[in-house]
Amino acid sequence: MTIISDLDYVPFPPDPHNYKPESRYSLVIDPVRPDGRYVKDLVLNFEHLAAGEIIPVHTHTNEEVLVVDEGEAEAFYDGEWRPVGPGAVILVPPGVAHGFRNTSGGRVRLHAVFAGHVVGTQLLQRSPAPGTEDDPLPAPSLIDFRELLSGGQGG
Repeated sequence: MTIISDLDYVPFPPDPHNYKPESRYSLVIDPVRPDGRYVKDLVLNFEHLAAGEIIPVHTHTNEEVLVVDEGEAEAFYDGEWRPVGPGAVILVPPGVAHGFRNTSGGRVRLHAVFAGHVVGTQLLQRSPAPGTEDDPLPAPSLIDFRELLSGGQGG
């Protein structure tokens, strides 16, 4: 069993397709133990989404659960934007388009749980960095969160 009681929120890495300069996140994954007694296939992403920033519409290869802890936002699901607030839970099957946008004047605090430490993502929309507005959508990507958090490149 692992107990994590202090999350370290960091800025998002620069990304011309998913530009969130004021938002912060903290990834949590159970460290590998030689005895094999660890949670192998769950990843948690805690996020503070800054006012006006978005998580572009995208799909994943894995199941995902999103929970809104604080703030007012809109979630894209089943082809439409829907208002969500504290306590909202969004269950996302693999391959279903979803996104998130902060519609409040303050931050939105949410977290996501991914079923699996290797997650494929395909952006269907961009939140472009300044100067990249005309860039095309990127190719689908695959990230291994264990590799990423152990200092590998992921991707």
